Amino acid sequence: MNNQQSQNNCCPGRLPVFNRRGFLRNSSAGFGWLALASMLGKQTSAEAATKQIKPHHAARVKNVIFCFMDGGPSHVDTFDPKPALKMHEGKPIGEGAVSKRSQSSAGRVWLGSPWKFQQRGESGLWVSDLFPHLASVADELCVVRSMVGELPLHGQQNLLLHTGRIIGQAPSMGAWVSYGLGTENNNLPAYVVLNNDWVPNGGLENFGSSFLPATHQATMVRAKGVPVDNIKPEDSRSLQRRKLALLAEQDAAFAKRASQASPIESAIANYETAFRMQTLVPEVSDITQEPQHIQRAYGVDSKDMHQHYYATQALRARRLVEAGVRFVEITCPSFDSNNSPWDQHGFLKKNHEKNARITEQSVAALITDLKQRGLLDETLVIWAGEMGRTPHTPKVTPTCGRDHHVNGYSLFMAGGGFKGGVTFGETDEFGNSVIINPLTIHDIHATILHQLGINHEALSFRHGGRDHRLTDVHGTVIKEILS
Repeated sequence: MNNQQSQNNCCPGRLPVFNRRGFLRNSSAGFGWLALASMLGKQTSAEAATKQIKPHHAARVKNVIFCFMDGGPSHVDTFDPKPALKMHEGKPIGEGAVSKRSQSSAGRVWLGSPWKFQQRGESGLWVSDLFPHLASVADELCVVRSMVGELPLHGQQNLLLHTGRIIGQAPSMGAWVSYGLGTENNNLPAYVVLNNDWVPNGGLENFGSSFLPATHQATMVRAKGVPVDNIKPEDSRSLQRRKLALLAEQDAAFAKRASQASPIESAIANYETAFRMQTLVPEVSDITQEPQHIQRAYGVDSKDMHQHYYATQALRARRLVEAGVRFVEITCPSFDSNNSPWDQHGFLKKNHEKNARITEQSVAALITDLKQRGLLDETLVIWAGEMGRTPHTPKVTPTCGRDHHVNGYSLFMAGGGFKGGVTFGETDEFGNSVIINPLTIHDIHATILHQLGINHEALSFRHGGRDHRLTDVHGTVIKEILS
């Protein structure tokens, strides 16, 4: 994006058209055009603005599904086996293992994993017995074992994972993808969050558009009940169009008095997107259309309510990317009123097993389903929490747990041009800190954008006197893990 484009925040390569429709588009904040377009069923200028750039290079990925494991799954109990922990269990960690990036002190003791690890698939990827279903798709997983965060706090790490900033006040990754590439389906938003009734630490800023136009914020689809409020129309389509035109006319007058017209125009564009969603959203959300064997594979038939709802959302995720949604995020359900479900400071074995039972069958089924449909190569599945967990604990007991740890943790990608059945990076013999190939979330963001055909250094938006980007001044594409 050149300087003139970034200053104007408009679509590159488009010149003003000075005919009657061009005049309507470029006067009164475009609301004359909004009203005309809504009556004629045309795309509005605000909607067109969702397609900000052309890909900088050939894209390997069309869609992203982010399985957010809120709370921090333990890396040393999932994908990073550490036999030394069991050998030294109960022994003090000592001053040398204390880190400001974890809840640690010299008197804490090492804690071995209650689960065994096995090499899985043809690749021999190490996966814990905690994840029997994910073990079955081990050859599709690219596991990064060397993630390093900034602060061992849920809110800050959630915001870092989603926005690249620990303080928030920045667009989420999904909003940036929406801004960069727009939607493949004008009847659906580009960015959807399949929520499971909890807002994670860090709040709705995790899913927001911040200073980007409001058209790029996430559309929330709930697991229980009606997926989206007021999605069933009360009025006829012709009457709704007349209402939209009236709103545009009224807001045009308001925009003349406002210091900034773009948020108002974005709101109108959101109304129009909602108008078009009325038919397709209920259809895409209705998983009863899926064959019974597919529903069973995801776990929709589970008697565990939490697993049933997570499975429902995972299956919807596949249906949404098939329908053209660019970026889909699935959040975790909470079974104990904890809005960080994987946050096991106590009862590690019991509650990590509960979280695994709720989610991992559905994630494995999603990967398998995408592959069988020929969609895995063009769809990137990301599995990540905001942090890991300490390889030590205050005292080894039957009910002990692990605390916050960002000095080294794991996540994985599947599909989307990432190598399968491989690991990247390494922590020390106790899983306490990264010793080989440390990575930050900025590197992951840069690599995701790269696979979508976007140069992370070129995707920017001018706000507050400077050009902002998802990766800020950081980030390197991790080419070693790309096929």
